[in-house]
Amino acid sequence: MTIDVPQAILDALTDVPMPRLPAERPTPETVGVRGLNLPVYRAGCVIVGSGAAGLRAAVELRRRGGDVVVVSQSAWGGTSACSGSDKQTLHTANTADRGDNCLAMARAIRAGGAMDEDTAYVEAVGSSRAMASLQFMGLPLPQDPLGGTLRYQTDHDEAGRATSCGPRTSRLMVKVLAEEAIRLGVPIHNHTTVARILTEGDAAGRRVSGVLAFRGKDRSDANPLGLAVYLAPVLVLAAGGPGELYRDSVYPNGCFGSLGLALEAGIDLVNLTESQFGIGTRREGFPWNLSGSYVQAIPHVYSVDGQGREHHFLADYYRTTRELASNLFRKGYQWPFHATRMLDFGSSLVDLAIWREGRAGRRVFMDFNRNPLPVPGDRPFDLRQLDEDARAYLGTAGAIQGLPIERLRHMNPLAIELYRRYKVDIAAEPLEFAVNNQHMNGGIAVDVWGRSSLARCYAVGEAAGTHGVTRPGGAALNAGQVFGTRVAEHIAATGLARPPEVAAAGPALDQAVAAVHALLRPESPLRVRAIRAEVQARMSEHCGIICDPEGVARALVEARALNAQVRTQGIAPDRASEAARAVQWQQMALASEAVLTALNRFIGLGGGSRGARAICDPAGDGLPMARSGPLEPYRFRKERAEHRGEQIVVRMAQGRIELELRPNRAFDETARPFFERDWPAWLTGAIFDLPAATGRAPC
Repeated sequence: MTIDVPQAILDALTDVPMPRLPAERPTPETVGVRGLNLPVYRAGCVIVGSGAAGLRAAVELRRRGGDVVVVSQSAWGGTSACSGSDKQTLHTANTADRGDNCLAMARAIRAGGAMDEDTAYVEAVGSSRAMASLQFMGLPLPQDPLGGTLRYQTDHDEAGRATSCGPRTSRLMVKVLAEEAIRLGVPIHNHTTVARILTEGDAAGRRVSGVLAFRGKDRSDANPLGLAVYLAPVLVLAAGGPGELYRDSVYPNGCFGSLGLALEAGIDLVNLTESQFGIGTRREGFPWNLSGSYVQAIPHVYSVDGQGREHHFLADYYRTTRELASNLFRKGYQWPFHATRMLDFGSSLVDLAIWREGRAGRRVFMDFNRNPLPVPGDRPFDLRQLDEDARAYLGTAGAIQGLPIERLRHMNPLAIELYRRYKVDIAAEPLEFAVNNQHMNGGIAVDVWGRSSLARCYAVGEAAGTHGVTRPGGAALNAGQVFGTRVAEHIAATGLARPPEVAAAGPALDQAVAAVHALLRPESPLRVRAIRAEVQARMSEHCGIICDPEGVARALVEARALNAQVRTQGIAPDRASEAARAVQWQQMALASEAVLTALNRFIGLGGGSRGARAICDPAGDGLPMARSGPLEPYRFRKERAEHRGEQIVVRMAQGRIELELRPNRAFDETARPFFERDWPAWLTGAIFDLPAATGRAPC
């Protein structure tokens, strides 16, 4: 039997129109700075980023009476609205069957190590509320006839806590949250790129006072760069991850995140060594993750060399057709690369093989109109001759058709429809793909309320470094929703989300404008394109899934040299409209140095291979094997258990990147709340851990 889904339903879940932004209210206020006349916008809270996490924070804060404005480089153009996979996952507590245990879910979230235990519990216990409120706003998560949410297993998830609306799950989340934000009257300022965070006070009393941003619509003769000032006592960074950091990336174009922005403001970052890499189509076409049913359909994977000859390269790695096909299937729920899965002919051997083909100059494709070719000397591909997990899954799904495209159409017709929308018909032609960077697990260090090390500055979504080495697939979407809500609750409890009555940017604004002008130098030999090419090539070549101590150390030296050159010579934008891009690439170069500094320190401490990458070492005790024998160049260090209990904190001080180690925050699983004892802390607002002068009761 083939699932027959009407075209209208496929269209509704694939083509997801976003709401039209309301007209912005002009500001009558300006301020003179260094001969410029800059517009001033006032708000109680500025949220940087219009993705699912930022919009959740905006909606929840506005519901609690806070004055908030969202500023976005490109509304509906970030990873939440433009990225996904076969059936993009939202990972929440399992409300089907017999429910879930939030302690067990928290253990699963933090199982990879280098993650705060209290954060994992916050994400687990808040997941049901986050999902239910999304459903209330109209997110069409699928249910069974008795009201349970339909579930499936995803990567790093043995309990089956995953659910999905299809390939466009996060876009649908953005849609319903955006509609709610607009309904609540939240201003969304589009085409606004934050350049600097403004602060006031010194030492322990230093806090946020606003941001300096680029806005093309504010460009004038008196303000040729289009700079604008946002004065606000509270800031939420929700600008996503550093997608532009890698050349080989599945992020949409133009995703810069806020790591460099935060570093320049002296904000602590954490876990920059941890990312996710996996197979997907390149950003030059339609960037998309090829997890789930794309590979569970078991297409034929091959490469093409410069002479147009096909190579059945996976047959060089796996010993039997059954082993090859079963591990290709497992990439569906073991999508992220993990060094240990290269061992024992596991599923990440697929990633290594694809990565090597790319390094050899070959293009890699998957063909849904052909089953995998047999390993030489072995029997042909046969669905009945798969490993038990693959055979049982496909049998239960009813995906026992003769060709991969038929199996994919049966399991997930939306997966085919999605590519067709972008002029790629995978039912008719092979699909080119590669191993790409997909997600930064590290980011801005935050506590259980989303507070950063800079007072009144919060971070949510991929901007926040709440994930450890690994995480269940879809846990990132859940984390953004849970922490978006908690950040709003905390800001509301402070009572600070009111527009400042007096312009108080003062010296901070003057210094920020001076810094922008010092960077933008028409006479500089450095151009945006050259910096982009250098940063992305260095990160992809030396900081991807395969790296070695010497290569990382050399890359760090080069990254430091580039940043020193930027500091002394600046960057020459080709035109005024490129000024914002120049600032972003200066910040991306800084973020690159921070990542390499942390990774170099981790390796120097004897750090081994784990979620993000394999640390190759001739003395390593992890040796991948191929059908032809050991793969000695890829012998790697295994992870040291003690590193799972700590995180590397990164910060800038006096223009230099500094590091320190800190242990994961612990969570006492034996502690139990007691209603009468603990209710007063909620009633008085004591749960928000605020100074007595600002504490407010939630009711």
